[in-house]
Amino acid sequence: MTRLRISDLLYPAGFGLAILAAWQMIVTGFNVPAVLLPAPSDIGVKFMSSLPILWVDFVQTVLRAVIPGWIIGSLSGFLAAILCDRVPFLRRGLLPLGNLVAALPIVGVAPILVMWFGFDWQSKAAMVVVMTFFPMLINAVAGLQASGHLERDLMQSYGASWWQTLVKLRLPAAMPFVFNALKINSTLAMIGAIVAEFFGTPIVGMGFRISTEVGRLGLDMVWAEIAVAAITGSAFYGLLVFLERRVTFWHPSYRK
Repeated sequence: MTRLRISDLLYPAGFGLAILAAWQMIVTGFNVPAVLLPAPSDIGVKFMSSLPILWVDFVQTVLRAVIPGWIIGSLSGFLAAILCDRVPFLRRGLLPLGNLVAALPIVGVAPILVMWFGFDWQSKAAMVVVMTFFPMLINAVAGLQASGHLERDLMQSYGASWWQTLVKLRLPAAMPFVFNALKINSTLAMIGAIVAEFFGTPIVGMGFRISTEVGRLGLDMVWAEIAVAAITGSAFYGLLVFLERRVTFWHPSYRK
């Protein structure tokens, strides 16, 4: 099992290093201008020399906007899913709005939220809440319906109440769906917060830095910020996968 887990890490790491090596050779061999595509070595140098700036941007975007918005949006979507499961009328009325919200363009919603909540991190967290609420709602509602009729009939024969059935049967069965929504939301949260910073923010933040450096043709700094976002998103996703395997160890997909 340990050897298998190590191979699960080595394969993507080796593939990523191969891509970076090919990237470096292509840019160097064909003399690609840095304004079009900097070499990974140049990005690495810029990354290491700009660590204080990157850290401040990380705090503003990730710690102040992404994580609070992800928690609030996912938790509120999960609680709304339980309420929708309890009240069928609410489920029929609220779930169709998920498709409507999913179709709304970020570039249209973000300026509105900036006007409502101001230019600081609050408007970016609100953007993350909007983007993460409905994926969790839809997945959690589907997960609560995942338990079979035989299991529900058995709980009913034991005289279990709705809450007892929910806690002991339906919520455990819904965990794979919930973690699927959490993983989707981890990506949406980063995208939403960074894009929202394009439309108004203090002079700090990953989205602000990207838009500013693009105007100055500082593509090495842009790629450094992209690297921070990629590392953060990958670590966030990996943590959720780790927790998912601990919580849903019983699921058939983890059986060897």
